[in-house]
Amino acid sequence: MRSLRAPRTLAGAAALGLAVCLASPAGASPVVATAAVPAIVVPAATTSSALAGMKVSPLAARVPSKGGATLAPGATGSLTGRVIVVDPGHNGIYRKAVNRKLVAAGNGKRKACNSSGTATNAGFAEHRFNWKVAVDLVAELRALGATVVLTRPNNSGTGPCVNERAAIGNRAKADLVVSIHADGSYAARARGFHLIISKTMAGGSAVEARSRALAVDLRSRIARQTGMPRSTYIGKGTALSSRSDIAGLNLSLVPAVMLEAGNMRNKADAKLLTSSAWRLKLAHALADGVVAALSV
Repeated sequence: MRSLRAPRTLAGAAALGLAVCLASPAGASPVVATAAVPAIVVPAATTSSALAGMKVSPLAARVPSKGGATLAPGATGSLTGRVIVVDPGHNGIYRKAVNRKLVAAGNGKRKACNSSGTATNAGFAEHRFNWKVAVDLVAELRALGATVVLTRPNNSGTGPCVNERAAIGNRAKADLVVSIHADGSYAARARGFHLIISKTMAGGSAVEARSRALAVDLRSRIARQTGMPRSTYIGKGTALSSRSDIAGLNLSLVPAVMLEAGNMRNKADAKLLTSSAWRLKLAHALADGVVAALSV
């Protein structure tokens, strides 16, 4: 699989001359913005090289944000023709009125629109961690030929709500959705990563089976490639958690998993989660898992 890979750093991706193109995933196609309101193009000087030139949904600036943004592939490779949704969990900005609003979560449940997530004891925010890993993953996937849909185009907005995150993937007709989070347990000795899957997804049993297979594969890759141990407090050693209340998974018509990359309140986990080198390892593992899942 390594032989299929483009340079594994953001600098390497930039050196390839990746022409990043984000667009609103409105309608059936993830790369076409609405005709009435053109997508917003973000200049390279205002963002990471991995996201340079992105076209953002005209609805992304709303509160809460909607529509996300789509990055065109920067090369041809093993993911050419594939659409991957990368969901950096939570919000950059907390707004009480938005975050406490209840929205549909699937399976007859309702949940709060969203939140800004947890943080390490030293104050490194989960939403910031999620965003940094997402940007690294975007560079990896685009270098492999994928079109990548981000559920939020920056780390300075509010939203999208959890149901809209699922809708973004559904509208894009994505091949896979990877949602990136980190946990915040105060339980003694609680550490390690786990992957959440839905008990009942809108896409049905075949989508549920593919989601579980992706989670099982990522479990092995993350442990092996990053050194983060399996969760000691969720999943009874399996690092898998099957839930019925996660809107982004329940409402998905396409295979989707949610990663809790570690426990931010644990000192050992926090040391890894705040390391840029470790986050890049995680992005590599996630990209490898996506390639493997779509090569079957």
